[in-house]
Amino acid sequence: MAFGCSLQSADGQAGSFRIEGVSDLLPLFPLELVLFPGMALPLHIFEPRYKEMIGECLRHDSAFGIVRAVEDGLAQVGCSAEVVTVVKRYEDGRLDIVCRGLRRFEIIEVNQDRSFLQGEVTFLKEDSDAGIDARKKALGLHQQLLLMAASGETTPPIIEPPEDLLSFHLISQLQVDLDFKQTILSMPTESQRLSTLIEYYEAILPKLGKMIQARKKSGSNGHVM
Repeated sequence: MAFGCSLQSADGQAGSFRIEGVSDLLPLFPLELVLFPGMALPLHIFEPRYKEMIGECLRHDSAFGIVRAVEDGLAQVGCSAEVVTVVKRYEDGRLDIVCRGLRRFEIIEVNQDRSFLQGEVTFLKEDSDAGIDARKKALGLHQQLLLMAASGETTPPIIEPPEDLLSFHLISQLQVDLDFKQTILSMPTESQRLSTLIEYYEAILPKLGKMIQARKKSGSNGHVM
């Protein structure tokens, strides 16, 4: 895929966001995934251009940007990342690393002067405006979803919610499509993100419950051959 300068917001339109400041050129790593602040992500670095990019980030202790690759270019909003640890270095220069999401950004312009893409970006201001009730409701529904998905076979882990930006913590654990993840990443406020997640939980939980009951019913209707 050839990445040009075409940018796309979550809804296919130009978005509007609260911005915090314009950065210097940020190295960009287009991937078919969505990274969220606080999320850990293992990567295997093998392409020469990205070996060069990550090598520079390691030498200068600097961040790079992970942005979703879409059909006609790049998503408008991505997330900066730092390398937390280098798991393995190969003789041919390949790397196994673990990185962590830092801050959301909006791409203003893509620069193609280097072997890898760079972007002039603005970092988005995070508004922790969600109330306690919304946080409790979203967290409770999320825990209920994990419990139902496990179907009693395993005990889901107890979630230790972060003090703020709970939405990113929750969505990073969900196996949902990339369009939905990109929509959550692009929403300007925490209250909007939690409201959207609550709507998702309230829609999916009854469906999941019916599936589980149907599975139990079909499993009890067998007969001995």
